[in-house]
Amino acid sequence: MKTLSENRVFDGVQGVYVHPSVTCGCEMTFALYLPPEAAHSKVPLLWYLSGLTCTHENAMTKAGMQKYAAELGMAVCFPDTSPRGADVADDKAFDLGQGAGFYVDASQAPWDPHFRMWSYVTGELPRLIGDHFPVEMDRQSITGHSMGGHGALTVAMRQAERFASVSAFAPIANPVASDWGRKQFTAYLGNDEADWAAHDSSLLMRDHGFDGPVLIDQGTSDQFLDLLRPETLAEAMAARRQDGVFRFQKGYDHSYFFMATFMEAHMAFHADALDL
Repeated sequence: MKTLSENRVFDGVQGVYVHPSVTCGCEMTFALYLPPEAAHSKVPLLWYLSGLTCTHENAMTKAGMQKYAAELGMAVCFPDTSPRGADVADDKAFDLGQGAGFYVDASQAPWDPHFRMWSYVTGELPRLIGDHFPVEMDRQSITGHSMGGHGALTVAMRQAERFASVSAFAPIANPVASDWGRKQFTAYLGNDEADWAAHDSSLLMRDHGFDGPVLIDQGTSDQFLDLLRPETLAEAMAARRQDGVFRFQKGYDHSYFFMATFMEAHMAFHADALDL
């Protein structure tokens, strides 16, 4: 693992690191913020999964999470959204290929050699962070935006024992019924729709739910509402009687301005679940 940068911010350290990934078969970059407390003791960890076209850098620089993480005493990890490199398959469309890993393990060519983001964010990267940084791996929560909201919800519901809480901003909530899902799942996973269900948060909520609190924020002026299908997840939460809150925020769109507005509430939500 190599350190690309480390900057002091709110008395903690914002680092960016690169490492050879066995899972993805290429170098992977991630960012990790460590609050001041990490200088002398281990701290809980919040994962932030980013959306389409993003890298580790977008939320690190735009979401304003470091200030709240420093105040609350939690680390925040920002993984990349896909494998990258000249030898990694790509597509001209913004919503497929590099920058659009969808947090699944591809089984179809040409994606399957590298596009294994599910195993990367649930296995290899957590092990790497636990081995090299002062974080409490038995105290984790997860959040994300758009494609990353989809990832956060599906990872949390399938690995419920790992997370104290889950939240999402404008998640792709029902990808098996959306062009933001059907296109990518066909490319990455094949034509058998039975293989897609494990990566749909509305279906997982209906069938399994989450053993912990859930917080969802969705802007009513989001330009991608028809692709996100938030009503499907809201209905599944209600039918499941899930411990959680689904909030429609009037006038907000899909941008980082929306996330920055409600980030403090999400950070406090996770801090409460982590007993901070």
